[in-house]
Amino acid sequence: MSKQQNQRKRAKGKKIPFKNIEELEQINLNAAGIDIGASEHWVSVPADRDEEHVRCFSCFTSDLHALADWLKKCGITTVAMESTGVYWIPVFQILETKGFEVKLVNAHFIKTVPGRKSDVLDCQWIQQLHTYGLLSGSFRPDDQVCVLRSYIRQRDNLIRSCSTHIQRMQKALSEMNLHLHRVLSDITGVTGLKIIQAIIAGEQDPKVLATYRDRRVKSTEADIKAALTGDYRPEHVFILSQELYLYQTYQAQIEKCDLAIQKCFGDFEDKTLDKPTLEITPKSKKKSRNAPNFDLRSHLYRISGVDFTSIDGLDVLTVQTILSEVGLDPKRFKSAKSFVSWLGLCPGSRISGGKVLSSKTRKVVNRAATAFRVAVLSLIRSQSAIGAFYRRKKAQLGAPKAITATAHKLARLFYHLWSTGELYQDPGADCYEHKHKQRMINNLKKAAQKLGCDLIVNPTAQEVS
Repeated sequence: MSKQQNQRKRAKGKKIPFKNIEELEQINLNAAGIDIGASEHWVSVPADRDEEHVRCFSCFTSDLHALADWLKKCGITTVAMESTGVYWIPVFQILETKGFEVKLVNAHFIKTVPGRKSDVLDCQWIQQLHTYGLLSGSFRPDDQVCVLRSYIRQRDNLIRSCSTHIQRMQKALSEMNLHLHRVLSDITGVTGLKIIQAIIAGEQDPKVLATYRDRRVKSTEADIKAALTGDYRPEHVFILSQELYLYQTYQAQIEKCDLAIQKCFGDFEDKTLDKPTLEITPKSKKKSRNAPNFDLRSHLYRISGVDFTSIDGLDVLTVQTILSEVGLDPKRFKSAKSFVSWLGLCPGSRISGGKVLSSKTRKVVNRAATAFRVAVLSLIRSQSAIGAFYRRKKAQLGAPKAITATAHKLARLFYHLWSTGELYQDPGADCYEHKHKQRMINNLKKAAQKLGCDLIVNPTAQEVS
């Protein structure tokens, strides 16, 4: 009997007795529900706690403190609220400071009955669901990690803004038919910035501009001279000067952000007191152009107790993003399965009538999951085991599904190191390919036995592989 037939049989055999809502067991007797809004918040408590058990509070700080005091007066201990925009953050923080257990709930999971939508009904519905223990809170790391996360997210925003001004500089150069990007891999490198600053200062002789070439640039002075022979126009030079100024302004803000991040790292507990000294990064590992000027790898190792950069594909910036989103306590996730499920990197399970309707991954907005997916792109030519896994999956399933499958594997490796504190040793692509071939041979042997045949393996070919 197939798996689907077993599922149908179990589904038909079950008789689920219908219960009225009054018959359900009340889990949280001291529960309140809050409908979050931009200008006002509606709050509902049990009807026996106050004559006016549904109240409206403004969004000002004094009103939020009054909200907390009223909940205390009503004997409330736990509160549930929707994660609406960023409006929930002040309410969440004030209530948590006052000692309430606060559950932040995804609005998708608490949809009310169609045609009965209002702020008053919403807060009552949230309070009722929370009373019966039907709501699960969204994951949120502790306050110290949230502070670090704010700095890191701001840094990412600054880098994106910086890249916008680089594109506009390149556009201004292209409009003057200056093909600087074709002879330099980075127009904001040492040579590129010297040339752009000279153009803004009024220099238009390509021969003079080519002399700013750094000795490490692969293109010759003749190539740079040909690329910088163009149609110099004052309006485009003006735009170029403004975009360069804005680029440098954002670079200065990124440096200030790095100082704040470095200071924030210093406030975390050191988890490497009983750990071996961190090995020096091999020279083969190229430093990212957006990496900070301080030793980020040492800080990440100190606060987590694990060198996650030993996993191929995870650089310091990727690990920094992941840790700032998931926190430093692996016990917040029950298992590796819970971790990858929260990331949205595991197959979905949509079954109806014993039939699997879809196994697509859930659509989630998760910066940590995005970081794992982006990390996979660096494994295309990697000679590690995880790189070989990605190439095999790409040949089987195509790039999009292979990226998700490899990100899933990276996340599991990350969680294993995170929860055990073990050192990671990559077996290499050859070892992975050998194990994969042995697995295929064993599967073929089993298939041959089912057909009453024997599989004869050529030992010479097996040794060569």
